[in-house]
Amino acid sequence: MDISPIAHIKSDFREKFGIPRQSGVVAELQSLVIFEPECRNIDCLRGIEEYDYLWLIWEFSANGSREWSPTVRPPRLGGNVRRGVFATRSPYRPNPLGLSSVKLEAVKETENGPVLLISGADLMDGTPIYDIKPYISLDLHPDARYGLSGPRWERLLEVNFPPSLLDRLPPEKRSACIGVLQQDPRPAYQHDPGRVYGVSFAGFDIRFRVEDGVLYVEDVVGL
Repeated sequence: MDISPIAHIKSDFREKFGIPRQSGVVAELQSLVIFEPECRNIDCLRGIEEYDYLWLIWEFSANGSREWSPTVRPPRLGGNVRRGVFATRSPYRPNPLGLSSVKLEAVKETENGPVLLISGADLMDGTPIYDIKPYISLDLHPDARYGLSGPRWERLLEVNFPPSLLDRLPPEKRSACIGVLQQDPRPAYQHDPGRVYGVSFAGFDIRFRVEDGVLYVEDVVGL
């Protein structure tokens, strides 16, 4: 089967570091689905506004040339435990496809055709999308076991974001940025309280460190 992207995502993440590890955990994140020219016919979306959520099928396009392996070390387990690739959501797979459930906020008409405004996406800016399907109630299995993911995705950290630094962000980006930081962007095995990290978000470099369960924002620099 030969497949081509039907759309690309426009999001606030220029790099992989800092992107939430699961769709939906930062509901404040808003993105746009920009369709390829051949799919910019509004008829392709007829009836889509009747659904609250959508499935996006997309490509881990930033993998580079790294090969897949039958087993992987999930970061959520500290990078020390191996699991089968098909028992994880590792981006390094035989076919590097991702699946995300996102909320449909609006269908917008633009000079370049219809665009979807969505929230809760976990995709890097420019990620190619190969298909979109409606999410329906039968997709929910409330009694399902969650394996290594645990019963729910916790927001783990308290965020100390000085008002003088938070004010550097556009007002509409502040809640989403705090939500991203609450998820603890660091690798699960990294615990150095003196190390300063940087998340590229919405055109800014958010520099922070973490100590005793509190994330301290040190600086916000425009890119």
